Amino acid sequence: MVRIRLGTRGRGAAVAAAVLSMLLVVAGCGAGGSRDDDASPSGTPSTIVSISPTTTEMLFAVGAGEQVVAVDDQSDFPAEAPRTTLSGYTPNLEAILAYDPDLVVLTDDNNDIIAGLDRVGVEVLQIPAAKNLDETYAQIQQVGGATGHAREADELVTSMRAEIEQIVRTVPLREVPLTYFHELDDTYYTVTDDTYLGQIYGLLGLRSIATGQNGYPQLSPEYILERDPEVIFLADSQCCGVTPEKVAARAGWGDLRAVKDRQIHVLDEDVASRWGPRVVDLVRNVAQIVSGVDGQPTN
Repeated sequence: MVRIRLGTRGRGAAVAAAVLSMLLVVAGCGAGGSRDDDASPSGTPSTIVSISPTTTEMLFAVGAGEQVVAVDDQSDFPAEAPRTTLSGYTPNLEAILAYDPDLVVLTDDNNDIIAGLDRVGVEVLQIPAAKNLDETYAQIQQVGGATGHAREADELVTSMRAEIEQIVRTVPLREVPLTYFHELDDTYYTVTDDTYLGQIYGLLGLRSIATGQNGYPQLSPEYILERDPEVIFLADSQCCGVTPEKVAARAGWGDLRAVKDRQIHVLDEDVASRWGPRVVDLVRNVAQIVSGVDGQPTN
């Protein structure tokens, strides 16, 4: 669920707040918080601070980039985003307020930052990690509505839906899904089919070798060798320097189908870990990889 919390500066006329609240319901996003004046912004913010890479990408994608005055140290896309030393992991109230924001957009309420911003009357839009594509679409529309770019957000969502549906149609149908191992780091943490990433892979005819209630389990090398995945995705090249060559050189891994068939693929770990507009790029990339399996490597 998308949650928006506003401070006293976000209080507008009662009628306007009611209308905007109804629009949020129509968009499929609920307003959270216990305060009576929690609603969407009654005016268009002119100075926005984003302390989450995903929300930064959403803001620029809906056309609110010119309103963004500062983003956190992890927001490396798009290139024109005004990157600063602000931290989303350990947010500092005074440092954020130095940019005099009308609106702060974030993912997590670390350091109880929402309460701090609320006390000084700064509007806050919280966008938690999406659980599926529909939540991504709803959050993009929420960002658009909160920043005065509702039309652009609707157009973006329509475009994303159409593009992803078209990409999925290009993937060859298989009677049995391909098995994969998505490596999050070099200690073999991975994803199951029940995660956001797992659902993306599922759309493209893939099934994780990992199972269980924990969506992000740590596997043993023995388990991976036993399950013998047909495709390996590496989301740890940037962080950990893992390459297809290093994977192939691991003890016993040379016998894996993915290694023999050269189906070890490096993913952009930022694109693979963020649930914003660039999820289309992830779907396209994985679709191309899947289409190249069966002895036709794509890299």
